[in-house]
Amino acid sequence: MKLIKHYIVALALLSCTVGIAQQLPQFTQYMYNTISINPAYAGSRETLSVVALHRSQWVGFDGGPITQTLSAHAPLRNEKIGLGMSFINDKLGDERFSYLYGDFSYTINTGDKTKLAFGFKAGLTSYSLDRQSLDPGAQDPNIYGVEDRWSPNIGAGLYWHSQMWYLGLSAPRILNTDYAKDNNNADVAALERVSYYFTGGYVFNLGENTKLKPAFLVKATNGAPLSYDLTANFLFYEKFWLGAGYRINENTSALGGLADFQVSKQIRIGYAYEYPLSELNDYTGGTHEILIMFEIFKTKRIKSPRYF
Repeated sequence: MKLIKHYIVALALLSCTVGIAQQLPQFTQYMYNTISINPAYAGSRETLSVVALHRSQWVGFDGGPITQTLSAHAPLRNEKIGLGMSFINDKLGDERFSYLYGDFSYTINTGDKTKLAFGFKAGLTSYSLDRQSLDPGAQDPNIYGVEDRWSPNIGAGLYWHSQMWYLGLSAPRILNTDYAKDNNNADVAALERVSYYFTGGYVFNLGENTKLKPAFLVKATNGAPLSYDLTANFLFYEKFWLGAGYRINENTSALGGLADFQVSKQIRIGYAYEYPLSELNDYTGGTHEILIMFEIFKTKRIKSPRYF
């Protein structure tokens, strides 16, 4: 009975990706991986910024999502223009998604200390299905009416910010993509649908060596419930971030802890742990996420600390 319940829970949580709607991967440390969802972020850190992230979601749960990302972005000599790229490899059960996208941003001053960036994203999404895992004896390469393919897509975003706060609005995948073959099956629906992201954060000075940075992310996807991420991080001596996060949507919720350490001026290492507050906690040890950020600083270009 417990095994049957295990598969019922798995089906309920993963069904949104098969024949309904594929959403972009979610991250506990979303505030450090902004380029993957908002192209207007490109160049905003005023230097070359490279971020690598690995996420193992629902460890111990058969078919749980495993995601790796690699992104890089920087401003050009004309600091109003930023360029970037992002690659995401996402494994969810027997499905594989890969995202390879380039980013362009243009920034204007909206005040003495505020800037507004407009961004555009374009690239390809790859989809494949591990048919041998689903049915080891299968001979038909197009089993289940789904074919492997690369599909183009575009995205856009806005990023309004100062040294101490930011607001972002973006849609990283604007085009609907249907990975199913035309097999006259009316029940087959697009697997990649439009998602909208609204993000924001603020830095409060609590003392000479302590700061508090609350942040939020609201995600809306066609055909899926709204998702809310709330985090709060304390910064000590400009070196060590420590905080917590909470995610909630119609079906699930999760509580997480985050810690980031500025190893040197160029390197930051981060770790996040997330625990599901649902029936899943009977089957998994939680979610682990590791982040490495590398940046090249030029004293003449960096005018203030980068908190976002």
